[in-house]
Amino acid sequence: MSSSDSDSSSSYGGDYKNFWQITRERLLHEMLRSAKAGNSKSNWKVLIMDKFTVKIMSSSCKRSDIAQEGVSLEEDINRRRQPLPSMNAIYFIQPTKENVIMFLSDMSGKSPLYRKAFVFFSSPISRELVSHIKKDSSVLTRIGALSEMNLEYFAIDSQSFRGTFVDEEDTRKGHACLNVMASRIATVFASLREFPFVRYRAAKSLDVTTMTTFRDLIPTKLAARVWDCLIQYKQKTEHFPQTETCELLILDRSIDQIAPIIHEWTYDAMCHDHLNMEGNKYVHEVLSKAGGPPEKKDVLLEGHDPVWLELRHAHIADASERLHKKMTNFVSKNKAAKIQHGSRLMKILYPSKLLTIVMMPLVTQCILDGGELSTRDLQQMVQALPQYSEQIDKLSLHVEIAEKINRIITELGLRELGQLEHDLVFGDAGMTDVIKFLTTKEDATRENKLRLLMILAAIYPEKFEGEKGQNIVKLARLPQDDMNAVNNMRLLGGASETNKSSTSAFSLKFDIHEKKCAARKDRTGAEETTWQLSRFYPMIL
Repeated sequence: MSSSDSDSSSSYGGDYKNFWQITRERLLHEMLRSAKAGNSKSNWKVLIMDKFTVKIMSSSCKRSDIAQEGVSLEEDINRRRQPLPSMNAIYFIQPTKENVIMFLSDMSGKSPLYRKAFVFFSSPISRELVSHIKKDSSVLTRIGALSEMNLEYFAIDSQSFRGTFVDEEDTRKGHACLNVMASRIATVFASLREFPFVRYRAAKSLDVTTMTTFRDLIPTKLAARVWDCLIQYKQKTEHFPQTETCELLILDRSIDQIAPIIHEWTYDAMCHDHLNMEGNKYVHEVLSKAGGPPEKKDVLLEGHDPVWLELRHAHIADASERLHKKMTNFVSKNKAAKIQHGSRLMKILYPSKLLTIVMMPLVTQCILDGGELSTRDLQQMVQALPQYSEQIDKLSLHVEIAEKINRIITELGLRELGQLEHDLVFGDAGMTDVIKFLTTKEDATRENKLRLLMILAAIYPEKFEGEKGQNIVKLARLPQDDMNAVNNMRLLGGASETNKSSTSAFSLKFDIHEKKCAARKDRTGAEETTWQLSRFYPMIL
């Protein structure tokens, strides 16, 4: 989901702040900075979280950010902890019965674990749990704050968040999952101080003789529950808008089956598809400063990295080209980098001395070129080195990533596969082309064959019925679990032999002989694309 691009209703100041900044500011300022006791002898605090809220915090704040707000220790509420009776504690926890019981256990009795507790719940707490807290008089005097943060999502970047999804049928678990989704979506608008019009896609079945399933009603049910949560915020939350300020559109995956399946060629998507990343964490090798074997280093590809922010949505070919230009321009403009890059490196005699390692090639080049190294030259080089080191590390990281991705693209034959995917979607290829690919590219990976068949199933669902479907299954040689996924893709859009006459506005089916009727059409007035395989676009932008 994307945050609003307008700042008209934001209550966090006149200057526009993006989604990630608002989330970070709420956690650091509204929660951590506000947790102060006037007569406290120390400014240091303990931050106590559960498994869910620690993910919320880590998605928006660095450890250094948290430490700057006076947090000296981070603890798990579910683990046994050392008593620190002279320190205050901040609890950032979900409002569950288990968490409340643990909190009361920490702060009750004659010897509480902490001096005072500032409790911030990630979403609204029930009246029953509030009453349970009030019953313990010994705890009440030790509570410095009891507040609902209404912040229960992971801020991925400046415009996106991640939540949960429903994977249950019409059961108690399915309804419970919907409640969680609604509550977490509503906390996004509580943080943004936005009150949206809630719009949703109604169940597609218009035939009264056809049974409407729980999955068909998910957008409707979710919209109703989100609205209920928002009404509660409107009534109880200070500074919450009283009239609608934006729009929330709730859809299910059948609106666009192809977008999450087709290979996307942006730098961001390529990184996550092919580099085995955990979230935004990438592991790469760096040269050891001591001259030993390369060392593995974890880096986060996120908003703190300006190169990542600039290139993440660029086509991989564009990103590679721009990285090359950046590296060339940097070397040509930065004095230390220029000398280092152009020097003939001589053997370093004292590898344990970092200054010797850095300066020796620079001095050597000047001598070999017959020049004199003045005090001013030396001063300029030393001044340039910190900037050189930081910037070259960033650029080198992304050059390494781009080179690795381009190598993978070549090794897996992704350009040819990507072209076939695009041709299918735009009506320039059909079943025959897929069969030819599966016959000639037997070394194609299981994942790539699965993607291709899922796209085919979304566009030509009837091709997977009867003998035709069995033949392509044999040709693809995919395990049964994968073919179940293909079959589910076929059914997701509801386009089968029994409902070919459906008037759904979102049908993705087209006749193989009518190439003008495709799952996607070239956008009217769109300029000719610079890069190959950049024609595809999702239904919802």
